[in-house]
Amino acid sequence: MSRAAAVRLALLAPPLAFFGIFFGYPVTAIVGRGLREGGAWQFGRAAEVLRDPDLAGVLWFTVWQAAASTALTLVLALPAAYAFARLDFPGRRLLHALVTVPFVLPTVVAGAAFLALLGRGGVLDELWGVRLDDSVWAILLAHAFFNFAVVVRTVGGLWAQLDPRQEEAARVLGAGPFAAWRRVTLPALAPALAAAALMVFLFAFTSFGAVQILGGIRYATLEVEIYRQTAQLLDLPTAAVLSLIQLAAVALLLGAHGWLVRRQESSLALVDPAHTAHRPRGAGEWALLGWVLAVIALLLALPLGVLVERSLTGPDGLGLANYRALASADGGTFVVPAWEAVGNSLRYAAVATAVALAVGGLAAVALTRRAGRLARGFDALLMLPLGTSAVTVGFGFLIALDEPPLDLRSSWLLVPLAQALVGAPFVVRVMLPVLRAVDERLREAAAVLGASPLRAWREVDLPLVRRALLVAAGFAFAVSLGEFGATVFIARADAPTLPVAVARLLGRPGELNYGQAMALSTVLMLVCALSLLLLERLRPGRAEIV
Repeated sequence: MSRAAAVRLALLAPPLAFFGIFFGYPVTAIVGRGLREGGAWQFGRAAEVLRDPDLAGVLWFTVWQAAASTALTLVLALPAAYAFARLDFPGRRLLHALVTVPFVLPTVVAGAAFLALLGRGGVLDELWGVRLDDSVWAILLAHAFFNFAVVVRTVGGLWAQLDPRQEEAARVLGAGPFAAWRRVTLPALAPALAAAALMVFLFAFTSFGAVQILGGIRYATLEVEIYRQTAQLLDLPTAAVLSLIQLAAVALLLGAHGWLVRRQESSLALVDPAHTAHRPRGAGEWALLGWVLAVIALLLALPLGVLVERSLTGPDGLGLANYRALASADGGTFVVPAWEAVGNSLRYAAVATAVALAVGGLAAVALTRRAGRLARGFDALLMLPLGTSAVTVGFGFLIALDEPPLDLRSSWLLVPLAQALVGAPFVVRVMLPVLRAVDERLREAAAVLGASPLRAWREVDLPLVRRALLVAAGFAFAVSLGEFGATVFIARADAPTLPVAVARLLGRPGELNYGQAMALSTVLMLVCALSLLLLERLRPGRAEIV
C-alpha cells in the first residue's frame, strides 16, 4: 500500500466509524427489530404493507406532493435564478443572502409561519375568511418557501458563469430571444436544472415538520407515517418497511444527483460571474425583476413577517407577553420554562458543530484527491443521512444505543450526535470544492522541503481554507439548531430543543401556547438568520453551497 493510500485510509477511518456507529448501526437495528420475529426475517411484511390501501395512499401522496412541490418551486424560483445571475440591481448581494434564510430554517418554523398566515385565525382567515391549513396547497407553498434557495443557488450559480456572448451570437444569426435561450442556454443549464429538481424532490419527499403541522389528519408523507407507526401505534414492522422504501428511493435520487453533478462539472466552459451581470434593460427585464421581488416578498418575507407579528400579539394586544411567558413553567407543556430551550439548543448545536467539523473535515481532506468509484461511493454515503428518515434514526438511537459501551440513552450527548449526522454532509459539501482548488504543487513543495503531511496541511491547506471552514461551521450550526425529526424522539422532557418546544406548543390548545410557539419560532428564525448572514460575509467567492 502506498503512503498516500495509507494516509487516505487513516483519514477516512474516523468518519467511517462515526457513520457506522451512529447511522448504519441504529438504522439497521430499528429495521431489523421490525422485520425479525422469532429469529426469522419477515420479508412478507413488505408485501402486506404495499397491499394496504391506506399505506399505498400515503406512498402515492408522498410522491405526488413531492413532484408538485418541485414543479411549483421551479416555476417560482427560476425567474429569481435568472435575476440574481444576469441582472445587477441595488441590494442584490443582501437579498441573495436573505433569500437563503428559509433554507436553513427548521421545517417546523416554516410550518408555524404558514400556519400563522393560512391557518385558523391567520391573516387570510381574519381578512377574507380563507383558510388553507389542512390543505395540500399549504404544504406545497411551504415546500416552495423552504426550497426556493436551492433553485436560486444551484441554477443561478451556473447561469451566472455561462458566457452570455453565446446566446448573443445566436440572436445575431437570426434566432429570436426565446429560440436562442432554448437552443443555447437551456441545454447548458439542463444538468443544473435536473440537479436542482432532484434536490427539491428529495427534500419534499422526506418532509416531516411542515407536513405534520400543516397536513393535519388528512395528509401524511412517508416520514410522517413512519413517525405515526413508530411513536403512536408502536407498529415497528410497518415502520421498518416504510423506512426501507424511503431509503431505497433516496439512494436512487442521490445516485442520479451525483451523476448529474459530475456531468455538469465536466461538460461546460465557464466564465467569471463578475462580468456576466448587467443593469436591467428594457421593459421586459424590469417587469421580470418586479415579479421576482414580488414573489420574494409574498412567498418568503410575508410568512416570516406574520410569524414575528403573531409572536408580539397577546391577549392585551401588541407587546412582549408571549416572550415573558416563555420564562414560566406554569403552562404545563414542559417541566422547565420554555425559554430554557434556547440555551439547550445553542449548547447542543455548538457540540454538534464541533463533531460535524471534525468528521466532515477529515472526510473532505480524504476525498480531496479523487479516488475513482470508492471516493464517489463514500461521498454519496456521507449524504445519505440528509435523505434517510430522521424518525428512523432517532428511534434507532433509543433501540440500539442502550447497552455498554454505547449506553447513551440517558446522556445529553445523544442529541448533538444526531444533529452532527445532519451537519457533517454540509461541512463536506462546503470544504471539498475549496480543498480541491488548492494547487497540488504547493503540497508537493512542502513535502520536498521536509514537511510531514500534518505540517503541510497546517501550513499550506489550512490558511487557504480557513474561511471555508468558518462557512462550514456556520451551516453546520444552523442545520443542527433546527434538526427536528430525530431530536423529537431523544430530547429529554427537561431539556427540549427549540424545534421540539415549538412543535409541542403548537400541539396543545390555547392562545398562550400558540403565542409562545410563535415567539420561540421567531427566536429560532433570528438565530438562524444571523448565522447565515455571518457566513455569507465570510463565504469564499468560489465556494457555492447548496
